[in-house]
Amino acid sequence: MMQIREARAEEAERCSAIRNQAIRYGCRSSYSETVIATQTPKQMPASYRQTILDNPFFVAVDAQDCPVATGFLVPASGNVEAIFTLPAWSARDAGGLIIAAIVRETRRRGLSQLNLSSTPKRAAVLSAPRLQHGALRRL
Repeated sequence: MMQIREARAEEAERCSAIRNQAIRYGCRSSYSETVIATQTPKQMPASYRQTILDNPFFVAVDAQDCPVATGFLVPASGNVEAIFTLPAWSARDAGGLIIAAIVRETRRRGLSQLNLSSTPKRAAVLSAPRLQHGALRRL
């Protein structure tokens, strides 16, 4: 059973690798290899670890407590950012569980709005009752 928890700074490289794998797999039919290569650098950006430290950054973990999906909330803007799932876990609702954790965190912080945007390809997945593509949802 998958669990959701906050990411730890020492997991930054793993979280960055999840991001890259998800983009390389999920965006290959929408973007050129050049664009994907630009967006998925082999070296983790220096700021990535700080992003984990500065935001409510959640991971879905497997039975061995190893992250398989990531996502975070930017409290200042109310934006949901960077929901990424390893391709092998994409049909297990890991991203949906992270969005649910972000919604709970948003409420806990007393924020009244949450903003989620997505690529058009993912819009169908996000049309579930949790949130809607490109729209603000009152909580």
